[in-house]
Parts: sequence; C-alpha cells; structure tokens
Amino acid sequence: MVLFLTLLIAGIALIVIGAAIDGMLYLLSAGVLLLIADLLYLAARSMWRSPRRPAR
Repeated sequence: MVLFLTLLIAGIALIVIGAAIDGMLYLLSAGVLLLIADLLYLAARSMWRSPRRPAR
C-alpha cells in the first residue's frame, strides 16, 4: 500500500508541475502514465488477493 500511495503522490505532483509550467508537457504525460500504471497495479493487486472460495 505504501508503494501505491507513493506512486499516486508522485503522479499527481508530476501532473501539477507539467500543467503549471509552460513547455513541460512531457511531465504532464509522464504523470498521467504513472497514474494509469498505479491504477493497474491496484487492480492487479486486488485481484490477486481476493480469496477464491469453493462453492458449498
């Protein structure tokens, strides 16, 4: 969970910096890609941790 929060904060910071400073479009796009990767990581982690219970 620490990794998720760290990536989330880093992605938001990159998006804010990229949007605020003119000519830093690559930071904006890197922040968006980092947020997408972070959400995919969260989805994969939640699927791996879900217990598979047999039907009774």
